[in-house]
Amino acid sequence: MNGLPWLMRIREDLQAVRERDPASRGALEILLTYPGVHALIIYRAAHALERRGVPVVPRLVSHLGRLLTGIEIHPGARIGRYFFIDHGMGVVIGETAEIGDHVHLFQGVTLGGTSTRREKRHPTLEDHVVVGAGAKLIGAITVGRYSRIGAGAVVVSSVPEHATVVGVPGHVVAYTNQGNDTVERLPDPEWDRIDALERRLTRLEATLGERNGRSESSEAGAEPAPTEGTGA
Repeated sequence: MNGLPWLMRIREDLQAVRERDPASRGALEILLTYPGVHALIIYRAAHALERRGVPVVPRLVSHLGRLLTGIEIHPGARIGRYFFIDHGMGVVIGETAEIGDHVHLFQGVTLGGTSTRREKRHPTLEDHVVVGAGAKLIGAITVGRYSRIGAGAVVVSSVPEHATVVGVPGHVVAYTNQGNDTVERLPDPEWDRIDALERRLTRLEATLGERNGRSESSEAGAEPAPTEGTGA
């Protein structure tokens, strides 16, 4: 990745957008109007300076990128090829984060850390990972290839390959079959309980409706009570 010429990297960025964003309408529009592409170009400049040991300047370049795009990428992060940040506002990528090839992030994603030590403390995303809007991946965890993180999920432990993760805290709810792209849903006790409660509530509503209907029918069919009449 690091040995690729800059022009080739930009070309790959544009190709990633064209492949994954049906709203894109040509290379020129992407280059001029997509903040995710701008953030990557600025990141690469900052990352090159960081690798050369230049002090202060890489962070200043990174800060400029954040002001211009709303996307914060630390110069020390390692990012692979064909990376796409969709919309992008609010994305934060920490210093020791590692991102593989063909990864797709939506807006509001955080690749954050919890440790205060100078060590690997941010997530690693392997190839072909998709992370939904607002998801938070925290700590030195690894998300396996072809996995999907649902919008708003909070992930604090590693994720196996081909898994789908949702919830707070994030948990695996399905696996994608590598051979035929089918999805195998895993048992989800929380969802099963909610589903059972919904079915029970539906039955109770139906029962109450039947009882109310019978009660109204009985009242309508009842003869009126006799009243005392006056003699002729």
